[in-house]
Amino acid sequence: MKQFVDAFDEQLLDAVDRIKSLKKVTPVNPINHLLICGLGGSGIGGSLVKDFFTHNKIKMPVTVCKDYSMPAWVNKNTLVIACSYSGNTEETLEAIAIAHKQGAQIVCITSGGKLSKLAATKKYQIVELPTGFPPRASYAYGCSALLAVCHQYGFINKNFITEIYKAASLIVEQQKNIIKTANTIAKKIHGKIPFIYAASDNEAVAVRLRQQLNENGKVLCGHHVIPEMNHNELVGWASKEPNVAVIILRMPSDHKRTQARMQLNAAVIKKYTSNITEMHSMGDTFLERALYMVHLGDHVSVALAAVRKVDATEVKVIDKLKADLAKI
Repeated sequence: MKQFVDAFDEQLLDAVDRIKSLKKVTPVNPINHLLICGLGGSGIGGSLVKDFFTHNKIKMPVTVCKDYSMPAWVNKNTLVIACSYSGNTEETLEAIAIAHKQGAQIVCITSGGKLSKLAATKKYQIVELPTGFPPRASYAYGCSALLAVCHQYGFINKNFITEIYKAASLIVEQQKNIIKTANTIAKKIHGKIPFIYAASDNEAVAVRLRQQLNENGKVLCGHHVIPEMNHNELVGWASKEPNVAVIILRMPSDHKRTQARMQLNAAVIKKYTSNITEMHSMGDTFLERALYMVHLGDHVSVALAAVRKVDATEVKVIDKLKADLAKI
């Protein structure tokens, strides 16, 4: 897994080369809503794209679906993008079947499996991803493909390509510092239950970090967003919590009131645990900053796996769950 994480900048550049050939698309019907369907490592790119649209003030509404179901409002004016790296994610396959019945326009992003075959049968557009990655390690390809499809349909301009290039250059430039910072954070949260806090329009990065700590670090982890957590979870910090570590994700684009809340939250939480770390982004745009923080968080997860002496790659419990579900 560490080799995949180390090569993130190369994956970003390769991903851009792969999506450059995608041609503009004229939709069969006007699109008034984008829905991105996917789970786990295949679905997290959709969450980032939703935040990307928010930060760039793009008017197209975006919904992320991580379930078997499909909203009743999905219709011929909805573009549904199905993301499944393996192509065999049962929730996504069922949701897409419903979207088809409701008349949605569908694009599939996958490396193969049943979704690829379905796309060929139904004549859906398909964006093929390279094989040989654990789904969570294909992030650079899946996220870039999603943005490319959004560009195909005219939702965003091509500036995202330049931003990906700049993010890759920034990661190369900062790699030594990233690894050093990640090792420090991993040692600090070792033996603790991490709680991750971020601005609500940066939740995708918080979710990615939580998922990576779960899958690579093999630890329980929670996340919440600000300001919402100030209306509930902050009250939960009412007793000493020596087994908890807090990670606060910071971006300069965070709302000024949210930044103030982060400072005030830290002051409250310090009364109950001294284990508080801030992760700061780098970059000029949201996409650059998000990709930088994703990479830093991924390094934290593999560093934690090394400290804990666990195999960052194996996910036997998920494989067992899928095998058991296949029998039902």
